[in-house]
Amino acid sequence: MELSKEQCREIIARRIAKEFSEGDVITLGIGLPTEVANYIPHDIHVIFQSENGMLGVGHRDLAAPENPKVTNAGGLPVTTKPGAVFFDTAMSFTIIRGGHVDATVLGALQVDQHGNLANWMIPGAFVPGMGGAMDLVVGAKKVIIAMEHTNKGKPRIVKNCTIPLTAEAEVDMIVTERCVLERTEQGLLLKEINPMFSLDDILRSTDADLIIPQELQQLAG
Repeated sequence: MELSKEQCREIIARRIAKEFSEGDVITLGIGLPTEVANYIPHDIHVIFQSENGMLGVGHRDLAAPENPKVTNAGGLPVTTKPGAVFFDTAMSFTIIRGGHVDATVLGALQVDQHGNLANWMIPGAFVPGMGGAMDLVVGAKKVIIAMEHTNKGKPRIVKNCTIPLTAEAEVDMIVTERCVLERTEQGLLLKEINPMFSLDDILRSTDADLIIPQELQQLAG
């Protein structure tokens, strides 16, 4: 089954948006993770933090006038919710390192079956900096990875990461357009599967060992 990049991103963002509870403080990484904010259920009130110094980030509103001084960590203009506050980067990382973030959603280059994450560099490629991911995955109470299942046909979910790690054993959940995986003490549990894909599709496109439950749940969209 071939899905467009836009379809993949929407499936992933919609599913992750269902993971949060009333009052959660959530930090979204650059790129795909920022789209999660667009799908939060209307009856759930959460607080989005942007690591460049904001609490109370709203969804992106393309119809709203852009304010170059109000952007997310990726430099994209964002809206603010009533009561939003602004602060410097030092305070932002005090919030993160102090354990005040309930969940973080980040992209990844690779995740392995041990919960190790690699998302900050590809050897030999230009790297502008490691960003805040290393702080977020250690400081947040729950780490959710949002990424497409493969990269040019190659698995991103592997037995062992082959590129430099961001953190060891910190990933709690992986959400792709094909499935939802949860890290357990026994390994990666295949929690949900997109009915557009078969179990064989998942296994062929995943290098990691998976725990397959007797009854597979359908990916919640």
